[in-house]
Amino acid sequence: MNALVTGGGGFIGFALVNELVRRDFNVTSFSRGDYPELRKIGVNTKKGDLSDFGSVLQATGKTDILFHVAAKAGINGSYKEYYKTNVTGTENIIHACKINRIKYLIYTSSASVVFNGKNIEGSDESLPYPAHPVSHYTATKAIAEQMILKADSPDLRTLALRPHLVYGPGDNHLFPGILARAKTGRLKRIGSCKNLVDISYIDNVVAAHINASKIILENPEVSGQAFFITNGEPVLLWDFIDEILQTSGLEPVKKRVPAGPAILFSHMSQAFHRVFLKDQESILTPFIVNELICSHWFNLSKARKCLNYIPVISNFEGLRIMAKQKHKC
Repeated sequence: MNALVTGGGGFIGFALVNELVRRDFNVTSFSRGDYPELRKIGVNTKKGDLSDFGSVLQATGKTDILFHVAAKAGINGSYKEYYKTNVTGTENIIHACKINRIKYLIYTSSASVVFNGKNIEGSDESLPYPAHPVSHYTATKAIAEQMILKADSPDLRTLALRPHLVYGPGDNHLFPGILARAKTGRLKRIGSCKNLVDISYIDNVVAAHINASKIILENPEVSGQAFFITNGEPVLLWDFIDEILQTSGLEPVKKRVPAGPAILFSHMSQAFHRVFLKDQESILTPFIVNELICSHWFNLSKARKCLNYIPVISNFEGLRIMAKQKHKC
């Protein structure tokens, strides 16, 4: 089967491409950058921008199933920049699928599309999209997800997977960001530190994509739906952060800031960066603070039942693998 992965050079995309190759898919990667390491494993690499419909249309020719993984993530940048990649890019993907008669489209969404800055405790996929999104990223990802699900039809089956806080070998965001802040003394506990969160090991996320690619071929009833994907073991966030630091030989976070002052500072910092330091990352944003003080964990019943999803790698095993990798380095 011919599979195309957008963002095949990224963290999730690269892991997915490798697994698809291992399963004898004929894989093409579409990314903005050049990734020679993909060509070395037999992947057909195509370079282009999601916002350029001509490039998307050309790249998606002769595709049976498309995994739309690429996105503009992070916390900085204008809404226009996020919209260009996450919304316009997704619109181009859907249009290209219809023109090229691609039958299956699996979208890598995010559990954060339903985050409204308040606690989420064991909620399922019936949770609504927030009226007031907490960031440009979550806002545009939510729009894109709704577009994907609305595009579902007998000719183009679609579904969306919602992983949350993905980590593992190749992680260039979660672990590195935590470690960088800890090493410079910028990492501080915020709030009560009793909030539970879901995390997702990369192998579990890839397995969910593979399962979805099988089920969507066999069962039309799963199409047009979204599914939460995590390890299924909510953790106390700050305990998990301390474990991450321990794997790298760093001390646990001891300094603590009350939630109120942290929220106030985050709004001030974000406003200052938007006006005076547009090219630099804000130390703290309201979205980050809310992520750090709120519980956000999800009910996986739907994914387990409909996609046969079983998170094989536990939280403990995931950290063990990361520690082993760090030791080798």
